[in-house]
Amino acid sequence: MKTSPPEVLTYAEHAADIITKAAELIKDGQRFALITSLAIEGGAAREVGSLALVAESGAMTGYLSNGCIDRDIQLHGVAALQSGDKTLIRYGDGSRFADLKLPCGGALDVLIDPNPDINALLAAKQGFDARQAVTLAFSADVQGELVTRRFTYAPPVQLYLAGRGAIFRTLAQAGHASGFHIGLASPDRLDLDAIGHLAKHPPLHLTTHDQAGALDQLDAHSAFLTLFHDHDWEPGLLKSALATDAHFVGSLGSQRTHALRCETLRQMGVSEGALSRLRGPIGLVPSLRDASFIAVSALAEIVAAFPSAIRRD
Repeated sequence: MKTSPPEVLTYAEHAADIITKAAELIKDGQRFALITSLAIEGGAAREVGSLALVAESGAMTGYLSNGCIDRDIQLHGVAALQSGDKTLIRYGDGSRFADLKLPCGGALDVLIDPNPDINALLAAKQGFDARQAVTLAFSADVQGELVTRRFTYAPPVQLYLAGRGAIFRTLAQAGHASGFHIGLASPDRLDLDAIGHLAKHPPLHLTTHDQAGALDQLDAHSAFLTLFHDHDWEPGLLKSALATDAHFVGSLGSQRTHALRCETLRQMGVSEGALSRLRGPIGLVPSLRDASFIAVSALAEIVAAFPSAIRRD
């Protein structure tokens, strides 16, 4: 008879969050079952390759559905830890669990491994910490045939914000709540004091208009935004950002302000090719006046610009 696990389910989403939790459990000497969606047919709430884990306590970190089957996956995770057996479960079309439906249709194959490769997971943690893409391999016996899947996971998107005021604060809060790794730079100490705790690394207090050395941390998995109404702070920062591999570079302001901004950057020697990467005014919805709406609009544009965080190899 199955025993229900505790009502603990943390809806962590990025693979890095699951791997970080796995590394914590490994360090504490606790066992866990690693859970992976190996295949999806039709609609699904999560991408194929999405991860979760169930600890010995029954607590689950991550999810593979929008609440439809996660509690059942949690139960199977606990059972796998008790038996020590790797399990491949199919939900939806063709499943033996006729009472568990997937409202979105289709089917989902879930691998539950109570003895995952610890060394591979610790290496993945190091990769994510270094902001590198991580590849993990998963295998399961399907009707006597060994099936292997490999997924590559991009590190979390870094959202680096340079600015001041309400929009700066609100975008940092919204970005952090959305799972971005936050970086901050501002000439306003009060702003940094208010939201500095959201940053992955110590915020940069800007004291001069050409202070942009900290932008060396921008990589191909980064978005950089300037959020100033006093635009004199922007040129040096944007020139430095456009010289990096940042996937997204954008600025707040009107169409007229953006045209003037681009002209200033040309005079500073920024090439037309680099300028073509600069997005402005940022946001999918034009002419907004509320900080919260501007933040949502800007984040939506950033999300649309980035590819999927999971790639099947």
